[in-house]
Amino acid sequence: MNTRWLPDGVNISKEARSAISRAASVFVLYATSCANNFAMKGKRKTLNAGDVLSAMEEMEFQRFVAPLKESLEGTILGANNFAMKGKRKTLNAGDVLSAMEEMEFQRFVAPLKESLEVYRREQKGKKEARKDKDKKADSEEQDKSREEENDDDDERMEEEEQNDEEEVDN
Repeated sequence: MNTRWLPDGVNISKEARSAISRAASVFVLYATSCANNFAMKGKRKTLNAGDVLSAMEEMEFQRFVAPLKESLEGTILGANNFAMKGKRKTLNAGDVLSAMEEMEFQRFVAPLKESLEVYRREQKGKKEARKDKDKKADSEEQDKSREEENDDDDERMEEEEQNDEEEVDN
């Protein structure tokens, strides 16, 4: 649990940290489930911001909907501006982080950057693992192909030897 946003002098016991962490996990799962219901009603597999906002209302968290909408709109507009500056049509994580910094959401930027770096390292590791697996598969295929060629060569040599022996006998 990140305590950097707590006022000075506030201490939280391990038991309280665990309880808050579990409560946050349950809340996120419940909100995701509710948002998923809205996506399914819309015959979509991917959740969008509207689904989450609708879920917040359904969960009776209406007082958070307006601030979330404002924050989301500001972040998206800001991110779009950064993407357009880069002459790109697609937003990337850097655009969103830059927009959040510009909107003075610095307290969220550092943890998001950390999470993004962890994600990128995980993806890089997965990509390298796939490459290694592909190389190993290619190597095994080449070995198998060589063995088959050697077997074919051995069979040809045996046939030639038999033919030579038959010719000598005649």
